[in-house]
Amino acid sequence: MKNNGWTSAMESMADLTTLSFASKALLIYGGLMLLALGLTCWVSLSDARTLRDVGIWVKPMKFMAATALFVWTTVWLCEWANPAVAQGDAYKGICLLIFLTSLFEVVYITFQASQGEASHYNTSDPFHAFMFGLMGLAAVGLTASQLWLAWEIGSARGPQGLTVTAWGVVVGLVLTFVLSTVSGFMLGGHQAPAGQGLPWVGWHLHQDIRPSHFLGVHAQQLIPLWGLIAERCLGSYASQALGAGSALYVVAWGVLTWMSLGV
Repeated sequence: MKNNGWTSAMESMADLTTLSFASKALLIYGGLMLLALGLTCWVSLSDARTLRDVGIWVKPMKFMAATALFVWTTVWLCEWANPAVAQGDAYKGICLLIFLTSLFEVVYITFQASQGEASHYNTSDPFHAFMFGLMGLAAVGLTASQLWLAWEIGSARGPQGLTVTAWGVVVGLVLTFVLSTVSGFMLGGHQAPAGQGLPWVGWHLHQDIRPSHFLGVHAQQLIPLWGLIAERCLGSYASQALGAGSALYVVAWGVLTWMSLGV
């Protein structure tokens, strides 16, 4: 992949005929999630019910938006780093894993909201406790799809190796799995404080692991973008810049995690 990888990827995304069936399916799935987000937002306008002082439809809407961004980014990164990977059988498995795990989470969270009940941390009976645990496994499976994709892109690098931008994709995908899985397990055992929190995101500035979890999940977008900037702007120092930027990202995640635990 040359420095025009970004342009090529965007052209591929625009011309759906060049995309694999799996990529097309993910793009459509992401669009349906945005449609569901709009419908849920409309329903929420006439439903004043709250759960822990937050509107019951807020969590489903967050997960719908996050799922759309996650699946579209997956397609974009694969087309950007190595379009040939998107034509392989392994990529079909990656897309299926993303679809099954994310759809399960969104459907269950939305159903629980419709009942005015919590999905996360709900261990009020054996069924809900089982479903909470199953959500944790689904979350690991969802982020593991990114580790799998990183492996496929790295394995298909060819004799010329990976460019800095492609390395940015691989590193970003790996960090998405590692950081979001660690913070996700911590979040699963440490419920955030009740109440509205910060505008838009709803986070709290103390005893809330969600900010570090957010940073972990969105390594999927931020690290590859930094790799692109480094290769285009820093020349022979691009590799070092990618390594330094990735290290600082992990440090920032660690600081947020440490602060959230109130250590």
